[in-house]
Amino acid sequence: MHAFDVLGDPVRRRTLELLAGGETTAGDICAVIQREFGISQPAVSQHLKVLRLNGFATVRPDGTRRLYAVDPRPLHDVDQWLDHFRRFWTPPLSALATELARGKRERRLRDQSGDTPDGPPPQATTDPNERPRRPAPTGGGERPGRQPSTDQGQRPRRRATEVPDDRRAR
Repeated sequence: MHAFDVLGDPVRRRTLELLAGGETTAGDICAVIQREFGISQPAVSQHLKVLRLNGFATVRPDGTRRLYAVDPRPLHDVDQWLDHFRRFWTPPLSALATELARGKRERRLRDQSGDTPDGPPPQATTDPNERPRRPAPTGGGERPGRQPSTDQGQRPRRRATEVPDDRRAR
């Protein structure tokens, strides 16, 4: 049976998840799987047998109990096969890590300078009922490098999207 055939069954995947936490008795595995999937004890035993025969799990007797554990070798083979496809998700995750680091750095620098994302911190007030106010923006609201909308002594300029009154559709 191919590794993905073994891992394709949700019961076997869940069983491997349980075994990843360390050695587990067959009875404990059976109780969890029966509760979550509603299958019988013989069916759980059959899934454990498939995992064992395909090398995904090992079993050792401990008195009257049987302890199961993950055997990582087949999972290593699956990981090697997935290496061919890792390029599809590794660069986006690297880019995400870069963006997260950039955001942390910006927050740290902002915290050190005392600024908030919206600018410098609010000015303190003497009246306890008055809300703190941010300083007014400088530059009179005009964008840098733009001419004011009127020249001295001339009529206001129209925007390119404005239509003169006499040319509007009636």
